[in-house]
This record gives sequence, structure tokens and C-alpha cells, in this order.
Amino acid sequence: MNRGSSLTETAQLLRIVTFAVIVAGLYFGRSVFIPLALALLLSVLLAPVMSLLARLRVPRLIGVLVVVAALACVAIGFVWKLSTEFADLTAQLPIYKETLEEKIHALSELRNSNVTKISQVFSDLEIELQKESSVSSDQDRGSRKPPPGSSPARPMAVQVVPTSNRIGSVENVFGSMAWVGMTIIFAVVILMGREDLRNRFIHLASGGRLTVVTQALDEATRRIQRYLFLQCAVNAVFGLIIGVGLYFIGIPDAWLWGLLAAILRFLPYVGSPASAAIPVVLSLTVFPGWTHAAGTMAFFFGLELIVANFVEPLLYGSQVGLSTLAILVAAVFWTLIWGFPGLVLATPLTVSLVVMGRYIPSLSFFRVLLGDEPEISRSNLYYQRLLASDQNEARQILEQYLKEKPLDALYSEILIPALSMIEHDRHRNELDESTLNFIMQSTRELIEELPDSSIAIGASTGDPNGEKLTGSIVCLPARDEADEIVGLLLSESLQRTGLRSYSLPATQSAEIMQVVADMNPDLVCISALPPFAIEHTRNLYQRLRTKFPDLNIFICLWHYAGDIEKAHRRLKILEGHPVLVSLPEVVQRVKDSLQRPSEGASSTVSVVAEELVEE
Repeated sequence: MNRGSSLTETAQLLRIVTFAVIVAGLYFGRSVFIPLALALLLSVLLAPVMSLLARLRVPRLIGVLVVVAALACVAIGFVWKLSTEFADLTAQLPIYKETLEEKIHALSELRNSNVTKISQVFSDLEIELQKESSVSSDQDRGSRKPPPGSSPARPMAVQVVPTSNRIGSVENVFGSMAWVGMTIIFAVVILMGREDLRNRFIHLASGGRLTVVTQALDEATRRIQRYLFLQCAVNAVFGLIIGVGLYFIGIPDAWLWGLLAAILRFLPYVGSPASAAIPVVLSLTVFPGWTHAAGTMAFFFGLELIVANFVEPLLYGSQVGLSTLAILVAAVFWTLIWGFPGLVLATPLTVSLVVMGRYIPSLSFFRVLLGDEPEISRSNLYYQRLLASDQNEARQILEQYLKEKPLDALYSEILIPALSMIEHDRHRNELDESTLNFIMQSTRELIEELPDSSIAIGASTGDPNGEKLTGSIVCLPARDEADEIVGLLLSESLQRTGLRSYSLPATQSAEIMQVVADMNPDLVCISALPPFAIEHTRNLYQRLRTKFPDLNIFICLWHYAGDIEKAHRRLKILEGHPVLVSLPEVVQRVKDSLQRPSEGASSTVSVVAEELVEE
């Protein structure tokens, strides 16, 4: 045990060290990794264009050069136009001088407000404290006589004037140009040998599992492409609406600021506020008063609120596969490592990690931490909320599920698996008596409260819907209360098909034999939650077969994951008595069986039998 624990701790420590080394490598190697990641993203975005050119029989080299040249022309033209507009704006500032002076004068009048007066009081107090400190320091220095030969005069204050860092500015410009150049070179190389690079990556990463890596790579590429195309479409519409809105507001060159808003919005969280800065400044400069500036800010804020909270979640949906918190955390993480390029690459990189986590077990923690799919099933969640004594949230889980699927599916996919987990925990002595009683009682009450449910607590289920098929069925619990509750669910599901079904409570075998003899049903279903009800199921089955040799018996081993043939041999089941594992399967087989009732089968049930069952 100690050796296994130490091995686990060593493995965990190794994972942490590996993660730290990878993060450090990404940070210190960002000068290479950022252009490479941008080039990969650009190649994924341009892959459909290259495929179209290939179908048109355009040579690969010419196609790549045409696409790169077109993108370069668009980028250079946009930068040139933007710089020209900034130059024109600077030249027109003297024209708007009067408007700016009015706003500055209005702001200066705010200095007479109470807040400014309070601030001035605190400033005066700070000055007085500084004077007191200066006087006391002078007195201390005066009390100490200077040594012979030293100058008694106060030292001259020295002011350090920083030099302009022109060299650093030049380095930043050349560094940015180098990144752009490396990105273009990487993109050209990747587009030229896209298939060869893909095959090499699959060969290196597969480790003999070509299918898994191929599926992961295809899904990651598909998700990223759809995300980028949808983002391009959303940002284009966003920029169009911004341009039209600014035009009607009266902002000069509205189309340019709309285009800038569409481009800057590729930066999550900061792009939209950054794109609003210039139009707001222009509205302050061009128009008198504050109405246009307030309207411009409200227009940007309202449109971003609608797009970010309603349009994008609806369009992106499962295309991204990330939770909202994961997108935020990924943006912060990649921005800290790579700066603004990391902010642009955050979502595509994180999508790739989540997709890889779905196919590669060693990376599954990315899927668990960052994916948008819930890692805990609804049956587990229902059971967990009952363990926490939260009956209200357990009810909400069932009600929410019923909005998506019918009642029988809720029985089969939530309640029966949850009862199976309860049985496992009970037999492992992980549930105390009070918790078990609360869970069982809450489950009964919640079942009774479900819409379209006709189950009454503590009573057998009757036939409210009228008879459509001949025959009657009795559902017998193999052992305990959990088996009884599942029998209730089965009985009600059978009733909704038009069958006459009855469920007996968990009681002594002798009493069960007596009730079955009195009711004389056409078919008996033994409800059992494996694996701990197997022995009781076998004993009950042998008793029924001994006392009623002609009785048709179905064995219901709910959600049994083992070998059905072995279960047949272990239970010593006769030929013709099936072992079934799911609720839909049981309902269908019962219907098929009773559509051809055997000779001598009873088709009526006496009132006395119903009273015996209720007792």
C-alpha cells in the first residue's frame, strides 16, 4: 500500500514538473512559438481557400503567393488609410479648438464641487504634515554640530532627468516587424507542405494509434475552422452595424471605424472597448455638449452586450466546446505568457487541448477542466444532491430532464442508475441508516410529484388507462426497498402501454407466493438491482418456478454490465425466461409476450387480490 501510494505521489509530482517545464518553454520560447501559432491559425483559416484553388487546378506555389499577396495588400491598405485618417484628424484639431475649450471649461467647473473641496482639505493636511516633518528634521540636524572641516550648508538637490529611450523604441519596432515576417514565412511554408506536415505530425503523435490521432486532428481542425468562420461573420456584422450607427450619429469616416471595430473584436474582452475609444473621442471633439458622446458609448455598450450574451452563445454553441469560465481562464493564461498575441490565440489553442483530451487519455484532464460537457451524469448528480440532503435541487434535476425527454426515459436514465448506486454504497456500508431512509423517502416523494406519474407511496399500482392488451403482470422486488421502487417504475411504465400491471412491496417470500397464487397473473417480472440482489433473485425465481411451473417469468437485472449468458447460468434460468437489463427492453418484451397469451392464462384479477396487494 505504501509503495503504491509513493508511486502515485511520484507520478503526480512528475506531471506537475512536466507542466511547469512546458509553461516555462512556452514563455521563454515565445519569440518562435507565437509566430508559429499565428501561422498555424492562419493556415487553418486559409485551408478552404487553398482547397478551392486546388480544385481549380491552380499550382500550389502560385495559389499561396496569390493568397499571401492579397492579404498583405489588404493589411497595408488598411494601415495606410488608418494613418491617413489620424493625420487628417490631427490637422483638423485647431478647427475643433472651441468645442474642446468648452468641454475643458465645463470640466474645470466641477472643481468647485463638494468632492473637490474635501479632496483639497486632505491635500492641505498632507502639506502640513510634510512641513512638520521637515521642521523636525531641520531641528535634529541643527542640534548636531558638523565635524571640523565639513561644510555646514544644506546639500544641493540633484534631479535625475531620464534620457529618451530611442534605442528601445527602435528595437520594439524591429521586433514587431520580425514577428510579422516570421509569421508570414511560417504560414507560406505550412501552406506549401500542409499534407506532408499533417502526416508527419500524425506519425509522431500516434504511437501506433493512427485512428485516434486522426480523429482528434480532424475534429480540432473542424472546430477551429467553424469557430473562426463564425467569429469572422459575427465580427463583420458587428462592424457593419457600428459603421451604419456611427454614420447616423454623425461621426466622420464612420465606415473606417466600423472596419476597425470588426478587426479589433478578434481580441476577446478588450477589442470592443478599444474600438469604441476613437469614435467617442471624435464625438467629444466634433459635437458640442455631451449627447453625442453618451449616445456613442451607449451604442457600443448595448451592441456588445447583445452580441456577447445572446448572439455568440447561440451561434457558437457546441462548435467551441469550452465552458465560459474556461474561455476566461484561457484568455488570462495565454495573455500572461504571450501578451496580446496570446489573447488572440487563447480560444483556438484551448479548443485544441480539449479535443485532444477527448481522444488521448493522458490529456483527459483538459477535457474535464475546460470542456463544456458536464462530467457528472444526471443520475450521479441526482444521487449527489440527495446525499447532500438537497431535495429541492434533486427535484429541479428531474423537472429539467422532463423538459427534454419523456417520463420513461427519466426512469431508465436517472432514477434506476441512481438507485443502483445507492445499493452499491449501502452494501459497502457507506450510507448510514438515517441518510438511506432520507434518500429512499425523498425518491418516493419525488416520483409521486412527477407530472404524468400515477405512483402513490405505499400502494400498488393499478390500471388507470383501461385495457388495450390481454393479460396481467405482477412486478416482484427481489430483495429490498430499492428493488421495490424500480418495480413501481416498471409497473407504471407498463400501465402507460395499456397493460394491467401491479407492483408488490418488499416482504417475506411466503407472502409473495400467496399473493401471486391469489392473483394468478400471466407474467411475473422480478425486479433486481445487481450485483447484490443476484442471490435473492435466484432464490425467488426457484420458489416461483417450483410452485408455479407454467408461470412466465422475466428476470430484470437493471443496468447489468456483465455477461448475460453467465447470468443465465448463475441464476439457473430455464429456456424461455429472458434476462433483461433496461426498462425499454422489458416493456417491449412484455408487450410482445402478452400479445400472444398462452392457453389457460388468466385475464382477470379479483378485487380480493387487489386488497391483498395493498395490504
